[in-house]
Parts: sequence; C-alpha cells; structure tokens
Amino acid sequence: MKTTFLKSISALLLIFLSTTLLAQEEAKIKWYSIEEAVELNKKKKKKFFIDLYTDWCGWCKKMDANTFTDPVIAAYMNENFWPVKFDAESSEPVTVNGQEFVNPNPGARRSSHQFAIALLNGKMSYPSFAFLDQDVKLITILPGYNPPEKLEPILNFIVDEAYKDESFQEYQATFKGSFNK
Repeated sequence: MKTTFLKSISALLLIFLSTTLLAQEEAKIKWYSIEEAVELNKKKKKKFFIDLYTDWCGWCKKMDANTFTDPVIAAYMNENFWPVKFDAESSEPVTVNGQEFVNPNPGARRSSHQFAIALLNGKMSYPSFAFLDQDVKLITILPGYNPPEKLEPILNFIVDEAYKDESFQEYQATFKGSFNK
C-alpha cells in the first residue's frame, strides 16, 4: 500500500514539474541575431521586433524581467515576429541587406553601433524597439519601458497593419486583449 502511494505521489510530482517547466519554456521569447532573423524571413515572412538595449540600462533589464517573460507577450512575439535582441553598443559588425554596420569606436564608453543609430534615426534612448516589415524596412520606433498590458496592443497594431488605416489611439480604443478582459 505504501509503495503504491509513493508511486502515485511521484507520478503526480513528475506531472506537476513537467507542466511547470513546459509553461516556463513557453513564456520565453526565442531571440535571434538580426542576421539569423533576416535569413529565417526568406523562408517565412514575418515582421521584425528589434529590442535595442545596453548592458547598463536598468529599464532594459526590467523589460527582460517583466515584459518579455510574460506568457502572453512571449507567445505572441514568437508566433508573429522575428524577435531580435541587439546591444546598441555592440562591437560586432552586422550586415543587413548587403550593408555592413559597425561600432566606429568599439573601445569607447557608450559608443553607439551604426545599426542602432540607423534604426533609431540618431535618437539614442534605451530601451527602444524598432518594428520592421517583412521587407526589412522600418515601420516605426517605440522608445521606453512598456509593461505587458501596454505592449500587447502595440504588437497587435503592428501585426494587424492597422497603422496603415488608423491612429494607435483609435485602434487601442477598440482593442480587446488578454489584459483587459
């Protein structure tokens, strides 16, 4: 009797742990380099979400800890975007659409990478997010920290291409997302 009870408890514990681990995996965004995302986009067209961050940015860390780990945000990003994380002060060169971008002063403190400068039109603030279309052309930039409930309608606005027909305020007024039910 005791052995059967222990086997039952062990089985329940195993199910609980595997379900918990699976839920944690689903709540992670699969981040790509810009080069990886551009290559993947050749096979499956999606929009791009580029997280421009720096190692010293506290709000960037808060986005990583709070917003990007939210299961609703993570699942939506993985399904609808090529999510890219890009250190705006990286010393590594990147090539996008045949154009190479570098950090002109990689050893200098807080030296911005040319790719970040190009995406943000020289308005360097972190965190910032660049949305690109399926042809790797800039749609818009979103500066600053956004909690999950504020980011969700923005992501949908971009994916639905509502920006072509209406303002974000009009779209948001009718948006029914996971956080406002």
